[in-house]
Amino acid sequence: MTAPLPDPGKAYDLAFASWVYDNVNGGDKLALCMQCGVCSGSCPIGVEMDHGPRKLFMMIRAGMQEAVLTSNTPANCTSCYRCVVRCPRSVPVTYILQDLLAKQVELGYAAKQGDNARFSRSFWWSARTFGRTDERLVTALYYFSFGLKEGYKRAMDNLKIAVAFVRKGRMHIGLPHRIKRGAELRKILAKAAEIEKRGE
Repeated sequence: MTAPLPDPGKAYDLAFASWVYDNVNGGDKLALCMQCGVCSGSCPIGVEMDHGPRKLFMMIRAGMQEAVLTSNTPANCTSCYRCVVRCPRSVPVTYILQDLLAKQVELGYAAKQGDNARFSRSFWWSARTFGRTDERLVTALYYFSFGLKEGYKRAMDNLKIAVAFVRKGRMHIGLPHRIKRGAELRKILAKAAEIEKRGE
């Protein structure tokens, strides 16, 4: 279980940096970062992040707790590992971002995130319910998570693609396919949730 966040009395509180070092996977290596910017320069999706990894790490060191935990940087990481491979100090950038995202979810900050969090919820619902992902339902849930009007607009914008997929046999029509022995999957997921709750 993650330790409680420090309660900053000001915008910049160095207790947050210590919290990250102690509670985030790879956080103890954050002190090795020399702010060279190779991670941000290597990131293929950096333009979609409100802060590149280099800047986010600087913000952690500066104790900018609220700004870090509301940043969309962890949610936008595609886990391509370019930053990890290229970092001259072997800072596990991707692992830090992945676990920061997990902490954002655990602490209730991920609700403030954008597309990635919405898509993840839709994807996980399908996987949990059917034991596999149904592209139609995942896409519909994702689109309509933005509201009825926006969901309809996105669906219409992509209708030609969906029809082409059906014609080519790439997407079926009918009820979603389910895995066999779904009850066993539910037992596995329940056990995983139990282990996660215990913090093992």
